[in-house]
Amino acid sequence: MKILLLGTDGQVGWELQRSLAPLGELIVMGVDSATNPGGLCGDFTQLDALADTVRQVRPDVIVNAAAHTAVDKAESEPEFARLLNALAPGVLADEAQRLGAWLVHYSTDYVFDGSGEQPWKEGDATGPLSVYGLTKLEGEQAVMRCERHLIFRTSWVYAARGGNFAKTMLRLAQERETLQVIDDQLGAPTGADLIADVTAHALRQIKPCQGDGDVALAGIYHLVASGCTNWNAYAKHVVALAKSTQPAIKIVVNEIKAVPTSAFPTAAKRPHNSRLDTTKLQTTFGLVLPQWQAGVNRMLNEIDYGRTH
Repeated sequence: MKILLLGTDGQVGWELQRSLAPLGELIVMGVDSATNPGGLCGDFTQLDALADTVRQVRPDVIVNAAAHTAVDKAESEPEFARLLNALAPGVLADEAQRLGAWLVHYSTDYVFDGSGEQPWKEGDATGPLSVYGLTKLEGEQAVMRCERHLIFRTSWVYAARGGNFAKTMLRLAQERETLQVIDDQLGAPTGADLIADVTAHALRQIKPCQGDGDVALAGIYHLVASGCTNWNAYAKHVVALAKSTQPAIKIVVNEIKAVPTSAFPTAAKRPHNSRLDTTKLQTTFGLVLPQWQAGVNRMLNEIDYGRTH
């Protein structure tokens, strides 16, 4: 199996380099062509060069982990967000379709309007509230031009590498006695490593290098850790774990107040209900997704607490 992986500069892309490596020949692409093999293009602003790269590589699978993920910034640069989140994935879809290749793409809970109390299912009506959500939905629609596609919607993604909510809370917990954290947005913190491992598992089952692979498995799947929390409870979990497992670090926070989303106005509107129903994914691919606490605890045990400052 020959796999072309794009977006290796991000958290999910970084983990995919590990999870996909045992599956076959892995060709990785970052934004900087100077660091790519043969000077091939992984820059989503260069659509013609991106298409040419796919034609040169002729992969069995394209895995696209690149995206415009600056949610608030997207509100002031909608065309740039659309270029990265919709137009470039559309180029990949068209080239994959011509080759008969599979295209794996990652989307988001932001394609929904965040209403209601139930976890969102794949077939539920979409209704993005932001430019980011709109462009990611357009990207999904573009990717579906390739018959052999897997679209994984996820949310609240974190990784030990780079910045994340948990690290921010740890830093603030060492600086302030009182924190204010939102409690009316619900979701499941999901590790980039889990997303990468599920991707590899799905590709093993589809077997793209054997003819067309199992095209019946193509479609949209929701991929998040099990369980549900809110940002306030998430922060309290992180601080409590740090206190119990890292007694050497000085935690000074003694209160984490619950506040509504309105207490922190942002350029982009956030969905209140980011819960995603993963029944289809678990049933189709024979998976049991772990509780969100398991991945967060593992990540917290891996990071250097001294570097949260």
